[in-house]
Amino acid sequence: MLVTGTDTGVGKTVVTAAIAAAAQAAGLRVAVVKPGQTGTVTGDSDEATVRRLADPTTARTLAGYPEPLAPLAAARVASMAPLELYAVVDAVRADAEKHDLVLVEGAGGLLVPMGLRPSGEPWTVADLAVSLGAPAVVVARAGLGTLNHTALTLEALERRAVPAGVVLGAWPAEPELVHWANLSELVPNMVGALPDGAGAMDPGVFRRSAPGWLTPALHGVLDDWRTWADEVS
Repeated sequence: MLVTGTDTGVGKTVVTAAIAAAAQAAGLRVAVVKPGQTGTVTGDSDEATVRRLADPTTARTLAGYPEPLAPLAAARVASMAPLELYAVVDAVRADAEKHDLVLVEGAGGLLVPMGLRPSGEPWTVADLAVSLGAPAVVVARAGLGTLNHTALTLEALERRAVPAGVVLGAWPAEPELVHWANLSELVPNMVGALPDGAGAMDPGVFRRSAPGWLTPALHGVLDDWRTWADEVS
């Protein structure tokens, strides 16, 4: 399963951790793969965040680049080898043989250049989803602008025959009219919603809470959006 987003900073890593936690609570062995981590010069590590919050069976990063840029650009700036598409595919498939669920967290949005194909052409998270035959989770913002960004991402996935669901990365503690209006539009495609600040929770609380943020499609127990809305309003 690919975890992508409508943009950078929408909460992909915390959503990845939540899916991993819910799946493990359901008895699954989970691997989390981060193909390319950028911004390592600042100490950023999505793998460390996932390990702290969810403690999956396996978590690994295939390549790290110093600058906080798109992975292909970061590789070029650092004069480092870019990620090769089929090497990533092979790594994910190898983990799939040993685990019940493999979560692959992208970088930025769906069409950010991740690396190069053997032909020298750039590839994206969308290409990785097609190559793996994997469904996608689109992490989206709850506020203004999310409808357009989410629709564009879902349309790009649909054109590639990649099934996808939407998770809101940070539902505010005090939602405003725009959040409720967006929710009503997004609910047909939604498979989860995390509370704002979930990533700062105590790991034990995070793991116990995660199934309640996700629908059964993501190994959670959330099955009624009306009840959910009543509880958070």
